[in-house]
Amino acid sequence: MTTENPLLPKPFPLLIVLSGTSGAGKDAVLTELKVEGYPLFYTITVTTRARRPGEVDGRDYIFISQPEFETMLAHGEFLEHASVYGNLYGVPKKPVKAALESGQDVIIKVDIQGAAAIRSLAPEAILIFLTPPTPEEIASRLKQRRTESSVDLDLRLKTAAQEMAQLHQFDYVVLNHKDQVKQAVSAIKAIVTAEKCRTRPRHVGL
Repeated sequence: MTTENPLLPKPFPLLIVLSGTSGAGKDAVLTELKVEGYPLFYTITVTTRARRPGEVDGRDYIFISQPEFETMLAHGEFLEHASVYGNLYGVPKKPVKAALESGQDVIIKVDIQGAAAIRSLAPEAILIFLTPPTPEEIASRLKQRRTESSVDLDLRLKTAAQEMAQLHQFDYVVLNHKDQVKQAVSAIKAIVTAEKCRTRPRHVGL
C-alpha cells in the first residue's frame, strides 16, 4: 500500500487541446487513445456539417441542425465555437466542466482558432499541435480522403499553410507520420506524463 507524500504538489486534472492542420490525423489519434483505454474524458464536438461515410452520431460528432446550434449558442452552452468551411462547430461546456470537477483529464479536438479561444478562456490548458511531417504529406492525405470538392480541397491546402504559421502559439508539436499513429499517441501520452510531474501544476478553472 502506498500513500501520497503531502510535501509533493498535487496535480490537477488537465485540459488538453488537440489541434492541427486538416489531414493531420486528429481523429485517428483519438481513436487509438480510446482503443488503448487511455484514461481521458473525450469531448464530443457539436456540428452542423453533414455526416461523412462511417461517422456515427454521438460517437464522432453530435450532428444537429443550424437552428439547434444557434439555440445552444444563445444559451451560452459552448466552451468555444467557430464557423469552419461553412459549417458550425462547438465544444459543449457542461460535460467538460463536470469532468474536470470530478478529477478527470479532458481532451478536446478543435481547429486552430478554437484552440486560441480555449487558451484565452483557460490559459493553463495544454495546447498540442498535430501535423504531418511535410506540406507534401498534408496535401497527399487530403487528396486521398476524397471528401471535399476540388475547390474545397484548394481552400483546405491554403488554410493548412496559414495554420502552420500559428505553431508558436502551442505548447507542444507532435509529428504524425504516415502509418505511425501509435508513435504520435506515445508522444501525447509522454506529454501528459511530463505535465503530471510539474513542480507547479497547471490548474484549469472554467
